[in-house]
Amino acid sequence: MRDETGRTYAATNVALEALTLSAVQVAVAMAISSGARSLEAAALVSEGGPSSADEAAAAELGVKALLVAGPDGTVRG
Repeated sequence: MRDETGRTYAATNVALEALTLSAVQVAVAMAISSGARSLEAAALVSEGGPSSADEAAAAELGVKALLVAGPDGTVRG
């Protein structure tokens, strides 16, 4: 993720017994907790695609499209 000031946020999935968050959700939370008001870009590297919750979290801060690439770097969407 990149916010409106150019700061970037990288994250990974969190899977604990008491808490489960996707990498996108963690990055959005990091941006918000750092004071970001909007996001300019979001990208996800994953074998799967983003969930509807991932897309909604990014969109709420202004991301128009979540870019998705596979682990080999191939852009899929």
